[in-house]
Formats: sequence, C-alpha cells, structure tokens
Amino acid sequence: MILIAAQTLVAVIATALVAATLLPMIRSTAWWIRMWEFPRLHLGLMLAAILPAAALFTGWPRLAIVVPVVACLVVQALHVLPFTRLWRRDMELTTGVEHGDVTILASNVLMENEDTSRLADLIETENPEAVLLMETDALWRRALDPVIAKYPTIVDKTSHDHYGIIFATRLVADDARIVHLTPDDTPAIFAQLRDAAGRTFRLVGLHPRPPVPGQDTDARDTQMAYAARFARDEDLPVVVMGDFNEAAWSRTARYFKKVGGYVDPRTGRGIFASWHAGHPLARSPIDQIYVTPDMAVAEFRIGPHVGSDHFPVIVRIRADPDLAGRLNRAADDLDAVQNVNLAARLRDYSGTLKDPPF
Repeated sequence: MILIAAQTLVAVIATALVAATLLPMIRSTAWWIRMWEFPRLHLGLMLAAILPAAALFTGWPRLAIVVPVVACLVVQALHVLPFTRLWRRDMELTTGVEHGDVTILASNVLMENEDTSRLADLIETENPEAVLLMETDALWRRALDPVIAKYPTIVDKTSHDHYGIIFATRLVADDARIVHLTPDDTPAIFAQLRDAAGRTFRLVGLHPRPPVPGQDTDARDTQMAYAARFARDEDLPVVVMGDFNEAAWSRTARYFKKVGGYVDPRTGRGIFASWHAGHPLARSPIDQIYVTPDMAVAEFRIGPHVGSDHFPVIVRIRADPDLAGRLNRAADDLDAVQNVNLAARLRDYSGTLKDPPF
C-alpha cells in the first residue's frame, strides 16, 4: 500500500512538471500559459529531483516516467544554460574606468515599499550618471526629491497604478521623454544622451505589464518587439533596461533580443536573478539589460536589497563602437521573411497607438 501511494505521488508530480514544461511550447499569449516561462530553473531542478524516484517503478511504467521527465529536463536546461558559465558569452567586459563611462542604476522600487531611504542612500553611494525608477508614485517622488533634484534632466510620470516611472540624468540630453508604446497609458522612457567624452547613445527604459489573471501577453509581446526596433532608426549605440516582467530565457525576451539585434551581458556569465528579492527560492531574471553590439559594457551587477521585491540593476557602459567591436560578438539577425513579417506587424501595431513615437 505504501509503495502504491508513493508511486501515485511520483506519477502526479512528474505529470505536473511535464505539463508545466510543455505548456509554454503552445504559441498562445494566454497568461496561464506564459506564466510557466518564469520558473524554468525551478522546474528543471524539480525534474532532476524527481528522476531518481522512477526507481520505484519497473518495466514500462518506469519508462513512462523517465522518458518524458528527461526530455523535459533537457528542454528546461536548453533555456537556462545560456545564462550560465557553460555557454559562450555575448560579450567580454572592458577593463578599467575611462572618461566618458556611464553608470546607470535601474530599480523597480515596489510602490508599497515605504522604506525609501535605502534606495536614496544607494543612489547617493553609486552616484550614477543616470537613474531609471519604476513603480514610482507621489510618495516616492517626494521621498527621493533630495536625490533626484541633483540631476539636471528629470522625466517623471508618477502614478498610483504601479506603472509610474522616473528617469534622471546628469548627461547632456538631446532628447529625454515619456513615450507610450502601448495603446494604453503605460509609460516608457526614451532618451538620446551624450557622455562626458561627447559620444552619443540612446537609452530606452521599459516596464511592460506582466501575465496575470485577466491580462494576456499579446499586447506586451508586440510592445516589446516594437520597442526593440524603436531605437534602431539611426546608427547609434543603444542600451535598453527595465523590469520586463518576463524572464530572460522566455520566448518573448529572446525574440526581443533578436528583433533589436541586441547582445546580453548575462549570456555565458550568470543568471543575475533580480526578483523576488524577498524569496531566495523563487528568483527569476526579469529585470533586463540589452545593448547593441556597438556598445561596450564595463560592469554589470545586481545591487543590494532596498526593501523592494526587486534588486536594483547597475551597469556601466562605454559608447565606444571600436572597442565594442572587439569585445562583442555579432547579434543574431532575422532572415528576410521574418523582417518583412515583422515590419508589417509593427506597422499595424503603430496604428493602434495614440502617439506613435516613430
């Protein structure tokens, strides 16, 4: 009786893990399907943990457990391995500190987080050239004003719906504004900046809506593809940062990277899980940074806990195309058919926007 109960439990758990692995393969934007992109690392570890329990079975029932579990373990591993040291890196980090280096700090503050002093202290300590803050409401704006006010250029759209955003920089800003890349009022940041060495680059800050009950991902996925191409209409280095509400190994994130022709400092280097800061066993890399191959990265790290459910992300970049060309590998390209289909999709999408940015 005990053996039968144990076998039943193993079979139920294995079936659930296999189903959770297979669901994201369905080309659907339903939230309850896309949500299984987040815990791929955790699902992979659970699949590996359940595999020895197949010894409780004999004959074909054992094969019925082992074969799908191993297959799904391989699927999860192929998604996660690019974010480990077992994979080829997209880039090598440049060494040293040079005039014109730009440090950017991005943080989802968690609107309900009332411990504003820790983030303020971090900004003071890091003293970044640019700051991107998400989920900022009026309380956060007032609390951070002594720090933010030191930056000559501030773009601010506070909100009480968890989609407020603040961008501040001491760099020369040829352009810095709120853009709306969705039919609703979800804000994003677009800036064209000049570093201390006079080199021009673009920065895009994103915080799209997540897959939650009642909110599928079709609009978010198209927004991300639109944003991926948005900053590429001129031959300038680009950095894209923000809380993507999507794991780095997800289909949408990988498509974003390919559509925009970006490279990722995490590839071949580590997962750099930024969420959930309060639950170490449930962390996932949903705060992203991508750069074009003509942008060098000198430093990339996850910051300390500041009371939010996200850790801050800190990057130091160098808009030096010659140097970047030696450090970064070429980005993956879309083929001709994919480019034509994408252009048509984004043209149709642009017609749904109240104020298309391009």
